[in-house]
Amino acid sequence: MSEVALLEGQVREYDWGSRTALAELLGRPSPSPRPEAELWLGAHPLAPSRVRLGGRALGLAEWIAGDPEGVLGPRVRARFGDRLPFLLKVLAAEEPLSIQAHPDSSQAREGFARENALGISVDAPERSYRDASHKPEILCALSRFQALCGFRSPARIQALLERLSAPGLDPERAHLRDAAKDEALRGFFAGLLRMPPARRAPLLDECAEAASMLRDEDPAFDWLLRLHARHPGDPGVLAPLFLELVELRPGQALFLEPGRLHCYLRGVGVELMASSDNVLRGGLTGKHVDVDELLRVLRFEEARGEVLEARSAGLGIFEYATPAPEFRLARLELGGPSVEVPGAGRGIEILLCSEGALRVRASGAEAVPLPKGASCAVPASAGAYSVSGAGTAFRASVPA
Repeated sequence: MSEVALLEGQVREYDWGSRTALAELLGRPSPSPRPEAELWLGAHPLAPSRVRLGGRALGLAEWIAGDPEGVLGPRVRARFGDRLPFLLKVLAAEEPLSIQAHPDSSQAREGFARENALGISVDAPERSYRDASHKPEILCALSRFQALCGFRSPARIQALLERLSAPGLDPERAHLRDAAKDEALRGFFAGLLRMPPARRAPLLDECAEAASMLRDEDPAFDWLLRLHARHPGDPGVLAPLFLELVELRPGQALFLEPGRLHCYLRGVGVELMASSDNVLRGGLTGKHVDVDELLRVLRFEEARGEVLEARSAGLGIFEYATPAPEFRLARLELGGPSVEVPGAGRGIEILLCSEGALRVRASGAEAVPLPKGASCAVPASAGAYSVSGAGTAFRASVPA
């Protein structure tokens, strides 16, 4: 099984999605009837992709099951079994996502087993763990992309809160004076999430009124007002005051390890992660929020999200280094000679064309066209292959 297979991903519709970004990427009528938030390219059971080989069409997981050694490669199969270990997405955020974090491996296994034992259906709204995998992820910006990522220092949070002059927050602010930074952050954040509903609305209205006088002085106050307009009464509207604001230019990336609190605000990006849909939410959402479980998995440490620049890995190939064992993201820039990908030891790879028009050719096979928005899976058995044309592609692979 050495053919390059065209992929058909699934578009996921969420209220925070864009009516134009994915429609234009995929060459469909724009604006779309409903907000389109994510394009999934992978074998995750919640939205599995299909492959096209000649006139045949079958599920990606079924294709892998038919020849796991040939499709995945012996190295990938030995480490991760007969499954695709990563999930590639295009994320299009017109509005902010929920405040969230993802579990590490042991937390995911424990949480998944616990909810199974409780008899909670895997697709139930109150479910926190939909699989037993951790979910490290990297997002590479296709447009200007803004996010909140990692706790600010207790001193910086204090300074921003003092500018609001909101005495109603004094019980939560008191935690920030704790000598231990991790306990200061934990106490403050837990206090916000557990704030009695009767206090929330008037207090947050007071904070928004004060922020309206400060919005031109610091983007944190501007974002507080935007979030308050969309989620009144949700303590997550204060997130810009306690999380660091990160802005990515196209081509820059952000890596999120398990336990890192974050919130994607706006933009379009390519996202690559371990094949998991485990999300623990803390606000800015109508979905299930499990405060105790979120507090259990979070890393309460002062840390700003690290912006990653790609490093050259050969002619036209730019890689983003992360410690994740399941995936490696690379950007291919073409406009001259073709990019040659060696076959020795290679596992399965997925390519997504984000700009231009490309062609993918495996040794001894015909070239497969890859126009903008198209994607393909290159099995390990295809060996060496080349990518040619003029445009940009993102490549998801498993690191050696």
